[in-house]
Amino acid sequence: MSTVDPFACVGSVRNELIVAIFQKTGAFLSIVGSSLIVSDVAKKVRNGKETDPYQRIMVGLSTLDVLVSFFVLFLGTWMVPKETGWLWAVGNTSSCSVQGFFVVFAGYGETCYQAAISLNILLLIVFGWKQETFSKKVEKPMHFLIIAFVLVFAIIPLVYETYNPWCGGCTIIPLWGKCSAKDEGEFCIVRGNQKVELVLRLIAGAAILIVLIFCTVAMVWVYLHVRRQETRNRRYNFRQHNADNHKESRRIRKILFLYTLSLYFTYIPTLFVGLANNPISESIGKTLGPLLGFWNMLVYFLPNCLKYQRDHPGTWLVTAYFQVLRPQAPCAWSPSGMCAGQKEDVEDAPEMNFSKINTTNDQTHSPPNDTEP
Repeated sequence: MSTVDPFACVGSVRNELIVAIFQKTGAFLSIVGSSLIVSDVAKKVRNGKETDPYQRIMVGLSTLDVLVSFFVLFLGTWMVPKETGWLWAVGNTSSCSVQGFFVVFAGYGETCYQAAISLNILLLIVFGWKQETFSKKVEKPMHFLIIAFVLVFAIIPLVYETYNPWCGGCTIIPLWGKCSAKDEGEFCIVRGNQKVELVLRLIAGAAILIVLIFCTVAMVWVYLHVRRQETRNRRYNFRQHNADNHKESRRIRKILFLYTLSLYFTYIPTLFVGLANNPISESIGKTLGPLLGFWNMLVYFLPNCLKYQRDHPGTWLVTAYFQVLRPQAPCAWSPSGMCAGQKEDVEDAPEMNFSKINTTNDQTHSPPNDTEP
């Protein structure tokens, strides 16, 4: 079925086994990380607590990450047609199309949601928006456009049968085979459309590049804005309200920087896979690619972990993560002494609830009014 040597992309059977193990391990960690984020926001809603656009964006991103991590990265070659000869390949054409669909729908969808995080924090800090303003003017159209774009993008290759196996996975690529039983050296496209592949790959590459550039620009813009406020604070005696807002701006700036860093760790290796096209780049891309949900989980809960460390001096960061992320179970179920005397839930750090923060730092102007056009 496949015209590619089963282990050509990673060099050898041994390398394929190593890459498969790393990829499934990374995918499992990503699923756990994204599920914890969704669970945290769902628990807030269930308990009647206030959520904000940032947290709802994280739900969208994390839900899509669970889908791509499970169907594409964890199941991996299990969904690839067994005729390809790839390691653990037991799937068929239908399962391959399903995997390809989630590569596009969930994979590029979570990329768009990463840009949405940057947009939200950029408007919050640099332009002094309130989260209520973002919710009214931007949030609903943003969710609709992201889902509509990736849904249409994912359906087109499905219609043209252009989801096919390649390098141990299913993606947008036509399937080549012998033109006829008599032809020995001639190959033709037996499934899929090469023009559809070319157009969609160009759009996909441009989308990833645009997101990386936008997130980088947003991060630099936010950094420079907060840096200017630091300079202004040293020159003038700001009111306590503005000083507190500036402090929150610095904390949120760090969150944006870490989210952008997690995006780099995930997608820059993926871009190199397409450009370099050799076993080393393929192995690195398949190892680092699955970890986006895990990195996002570490960033999302970091403010709570740092708050836990402030409340419990001498606590290691790893222990703080354990206390924040541990299942909501009786303390008797946890290791002896690990949660003795502690509350069942660690209270959110201030920067975890962006809805209560307006980060405008201008001394002479009041915060933006939600009723303004």
